[in-house]
Amino acid sequence: MSAGGTTDVDEISSGAAVDPAGTRVRPGKLDGRVAVITASTRSIGRGIAEFFLDEGASVVVSGRSEDKGKQALAEMGAGDRAAFKSCDATQQHQVEALVDFAHTTYGRLDIMVNNVGGTDGWALVGDLTDDAWQKALDWNLNSYFWGTRRALRYMTQGGWGRIINISSVEGKMANKAAVSHYITNKHAINGLTKAVAYEYATQGITCNAICPGAVETDLMKTVGPQAAKAMGSTYEAFLQGYADESMIKRLNTVDEVAAAAVWLASEHGGGVTGALINVDGGTSSW
Repeated sequence: MSAGGTTDVDEISSGAAVDPAGTRVRPGKLDGRVAVITASTRSIGRGIAEFFLDEGASVVVSGRSEDKGKQALAEMGAGDRAAFKSCDATQQHQVEALVDFAHTTYGRLDIMVNNVGGTDGWALVGDLTDDAWQKALDWNLNSYFWGTRRALRYMTQGGWGRIINISSVEGKMANKAAVSHYITNKHAINGLTKAVAYEYATQGITCNAICPGAVETDLMKTVGPQAAKAMGSTYEAFLQGYADESMIKRLNTVDEVAAAAVWLASEHGGGVTGALINVDGGTSSW
């Protein structure tokens, strides 16, 4: 798949459902489904949006920047199967409005991908500020709760749903200093995933988390050097540390995460719920 979301015919074997002219060459795994994805104008969220579109879904992408939203829609070229809604996911009313927008725009909501996340104000626990702690809670955990709760309103009506939480390898480990707020949030997201899965499994709704290893996204390039400095390291050593921890000895990619999301969102993913799916190159032992 290209950066703009188009697909060559010879990519059919790798999962593409349309050719460059937009002609369907095989049924998509997500035909007729409607998805909403937080923080999805670029990086992992954008990759998931493009993979979903290639599989026949309609997708609402979101982010804080209207300009980036317009650019994303133009680059994806999906016509009326893609829409943008501005959303600062640290604000409850904006997350809820985003989910409502998806349902209103397409008349249904099948897939909710909670993808937003990050932290700042990195410090050891004894020096971590209240502001940094609270911002991380809203940025990560609370945004996932708000989005999930709102999406369930529509999914329970339809008797079908897929909730996918983008967690992290840090949700299974605690081996880095100065990021306790991020580690705590990601562990909590995994707990929320399991709780939702247990409560809604008999209503046709699954909830799973993807736990990626390090992916050098735009956000990583922005905040990674700052986080590395707080840990007493360089950005290059920070990234290399993630690669060295893994079995594959490299960082993961956006496409690897997006492919896992397609599987979990599909009919064939219906037998998986409450799972914490590692896309971390073999970093975590569980």
